[in-house]
Amino acid sequence: MSTERLYLYDTTLRDGAQTPGIDFTLADKALIATLLDGLGMDYVEGGFPGANPLDTAFFAERRTGRARFAAFGRVKKAGASVANDPGLRALFDAQADAVCFVAKASDYQVRVALGVTPEENLDSVRLSVEAALAHGREALVDCEHFFDGYRANPAYALAVARTAFDAGARWVVLCDTNGGTLPEEVEEIVRDVARTVPGDRLGIHAHDDTGNAVANSLAAIRAGARQIQGTLNGVGERCGNADLVALIPTLLLKPGYADRFETGITMAALAGITQLSRRFDELLNRTPDRQAPYVGASAFATKAGIHASALAKDTRTYEHVSPEAVGNRRRVFVSDQAGRSNLVAELDRLGVPFGRTDPRVDGLLAELKRREAAGYAYESADASFELLARRWLGTVPAYFSVDGFHVTVERRHNARGKLVSISEAVVKMTIGGKRFHNVAEGNGPVNALDRAMRKDLGAYQTAIADLELADYRVRILNGGTEAITRVLIESTDGAGNRWSTIGVSENVIDASFDALTDAIVFRLLKAGVAPVEAPAEAMEA
Repeated sequence: MSTERLYLYDTTLRDGAQTPGIDFTLADKALIATLLDGLGMDYVEGGFPGANPLDTAFFAERRTGRARFAAFGRVKKAGASVANDPGLRALFDAQADAVCFVAKASDYQVRVALGVTPEENLDSVRLSVEAALAHGREALVDCEHFFDGYRANPAYALAVARTAFDAGARWVVLCDTNGGTLPEEVEEIVRDVARTVPGDRLGIHAHDDTGNAVANSLAAIRAGARQIQGTLNGVGERCGNADLVALIPTLLLKPGYADRFETGITMAALAGITQLSRRFDELLNRTPDRQAPYVGASAFATKAGIHASALAKDTRTYEHVSPEAVGNRRRVFVSDQAGRSNLVAELDRLGVPFGRTDPRVDGLLAELKRREAAGYAYESADASFELLARRWLGTVPAYFSVDGFHVTVERRHNARGKLVSISEAVVKMTIGGKRFHNVAEGNGPVNALDRAMRKDLGAYQTAIADLELADYRVRILNGGTEAITRVLIESTDGAGNRWSTIGVSENVIDASFDALTDAIVFRLLKAGVAPVEAPAEAMEA
């Protein structure tokens, strides 16, 4: 059976940029466009030239190789000519292959938001599309508020779509602007629109206000739409847009879509989508969603021992697709619910040498459960678990020893009379028989301790030069000022590797110190750094 082509349109750099807390730089936008182009996206929408200096500068040159580079803007203002509309002029001056116009498809929105007649709005759509074609650009029309407009006045919503199509728009995109439409409604409405505008000219732009943006996009495909708009990791205003990182694997891996359709994404590119998703989060300085479909760290994880036992026999027992297909990996958590099969599976994955009948394995399992009862949570601290397992089995080098540390916090008035808090940490260490005395200040006691520990690690300094503390989380386990405290730290390196470590103590600084120490030791271990041996005279002394 022959397949139909689906076209993927990314609007991360425009609609995604409306996410609170996201502010792309010019360099950010250039990098993201390159990543999307490499993934195999058909269209990359770069922004709104003329709306702000950043987007105008971004469109000073073409930013994609394979993908069509799209500029976004409004249709012509009613009452102005095409030649005298500054918004259109900015769009046509942009170094773009395509122009995506936004046009109201709701007669209510036309009257209230624009203050023009429905007929004037239709004229603006027609003249804008014709002008884009005259300037050698592919034209798309995002029919804003389409589904709300259709429910209120289907004749007018269809008239907007038909006007765009008749004027020569390559794509007429139906937008669920307020994000309140449900999948069964989308499917019914798109199927009706396809009687007026052919499905191979229809697109869908879904927002996630009911948590259905991906489902709505799939519903539109089933009803005939052949272009899908969305963003990386579902970023966007309010609750976000359709998440292309979840949608693309579904289209490529799930029967019913994979059998009927093809996209510009190869299976090789799909295997890099987890890395792409996490790299995007790194760029935004956000912690990746561990439970994100397909790409989350927990997407192919199991905790219960009976599940791990079944996975060992056949991975299909608890996995809907192969994690390797999307560049993710299988994880078997070790926790207070774990059985021996969980532990053995994880030791195998980590490459920790052990014998199947080694009694230390049972001892390690007992130690894990004892620690979890005391407040540790190794399912959230993969690096600390690996270090514990290797130490239990005697395979972690002794890189350094900490002879002692102290941290002070002083609140005082500075030279300008402003009340400030100053944190200072002192760490005394021994590396290869040599004593180190590191002192550092920081933004709080933990930051000061982190800086002091990594200020001078002697021969190891080069190996930790790119180590960064990416996230720090504290949880009080049993209440009160004398409560047990759990600290989780996420660290990264220059290659984009991310690992988590844990510390538990009645003292938050002690817990933080243990997690920080594990983070450094894990980095040295994974970098293959050999421990510095103490000179013979130092050992004798």
